[in-house]
Amino acid sequence: MKYSKLIKNLEDQEKSDFKFVLKLAKSCNFDDRHTKQVTKLALKIFDDLQDLHKLGQKEKFTLLCAGLLHDIGVHTEGPKEHHKTALNITMDTPILQFDNKTRLMIGSIARYHRRELPSKKHDHFRSLSPEDRDKVSILSGILRVADGLDYSHKSRIRAIRASFTMKEIQFDCLAKKLLVKKEISSSDKKGDLLRRYFKRDQVFKVYSAGEFTG
Repeated sequence: MKYSKLIKNLEDQEKSDFKFVLKLAKSCNFDDRHTKQVTKLALKIFDDLQDLHKLGQKEKFTLLCAGLLHDIGVHTEGPKEHHKTALNITMDTPILQFDNKTRLMIGSIARYHRRELPSKKHDHFRSLSPEDRDKVSILSGILRVADGLDYSHKSRIRAIRASFTMKEIQFDCLAKKLLVKKEISSSDKKGDLLRRYFKRDQVFKVYSAGEFTG
């Protein structure tokens, strides 16, 4: 998948800003295939759950940027704490052209793509307004699910369709092969944030190409 598919509907300023985000990711030797896959899935989930989260284009672009930067710490300071490293790099790098608030939003979403959930005990999260803390929780929750769905880094989940009811969020997954137990298990585990925020259970269903529509 080329990056043109991710940015085709962006405004001119967003496209300009995206170039610097991509430049930063490349400078950190990011995993190109995994990053594009996770970002693609996250943006699709965002679109499908629009009526649930009620966020707009600005937040979608923030998610796009966080998706591209979520793993930039892996090859800089090592995989163990790479989610925290992603936040630090995003806040400190001279490459990005964003203001401090935008950096903090993007960096916080990237930071919460794994391990601990958003908490006001964390200085960077506490410094955000209540509205922005909600946005970070929703967007990082989406990113966590998408990241889990590429657990193998082999794009085994080819496409996704998300829907919701009053009681649950359902993810229909088109699998390259039906042997995606680890992907589904990881995504279900990392769906803890969305479950907590929206107070809904999550259901994952796996389909072959002949069964999947949408």
